[in-house]
Amino acid sequence: MQVAILETGKPPAPLDARFPGYPAMFADLLGPGFDIVTYDVETGQLPPSPDAHPAYLVTGSPAGVYEDHAWIKPLKAFLRAAKGKAKIVGICFGHQIMAEAFGGKVEKSAHGWRVGLQTYHVDAPPAWMDKVAFYAIPASHQDQVVVPPSGARTVARGERGPYGLFAYEDQPAISFQAHPEFSAEYAKALIETRRARLPDPDAALASLDTPHDGARVGLWIRRFLRDETA
Repeated sequence: MQVAILETGKPPAPLDARFPGYPAMFADLLGPGFDIVTYDVETGQLPPSPDAHPAYLVTGSPAGVYEDHAWIKPLKAFLRAAKGKAKIVGICFGHQIMAEAFGGKVEKSAHGWRVGLQTYHVDAPPAWMDKVAFYAIPASHQDQVVVPPSGARTVARGERGPYGLFAYEDQPAISFQAHPEFSAEYAKALIETRRARLPDPDAALASLDTPHDGARVGLWIRRFLRDETA
């Protein structure tokens, strides 16, 4: 199956020589059987039409969806045009820009940065998920969805962010606030680059010594894309 990665950000400069880019992280997360193509959305690249690929995955980004970057509005318009024509998966920034594109609202969180391993409690898992009560994966964000779009059902909730996982009921789309594609090593390195801005970086780093559910969430995304059930 072909999946088009809409790349909206890259690892920061101190890390780009040590770690693969986000498309490679997602290719590893999804595993075999997927043909990955990439569009560098920050430079203005978008697919030629909404139905050019059967599935799109929108990555994380250091940008905010409310910021005035030249590529933000075209990406929102593309996502709206792709609604119902392709499967869409959003991660972190991708989760947020999907929410805004489809009628929700995103703001900077009053709680500040959420980093390290974060736990999300699951309500009524869809067929592509295991029947689990919670999952834990790395997070790195200071924005969050505050008003969900009307078509999105909240599947999982975080402790300080109620919208951790959306399953859209009016189109084949899902989105996650946190990062299943991040290894513990990359998540730790990212925290170190932001240490001065974080309230308790040492606690966040220590949390990442606990095994996380990134591979499990990757399997959920794989099942969703391939119409498989748990």
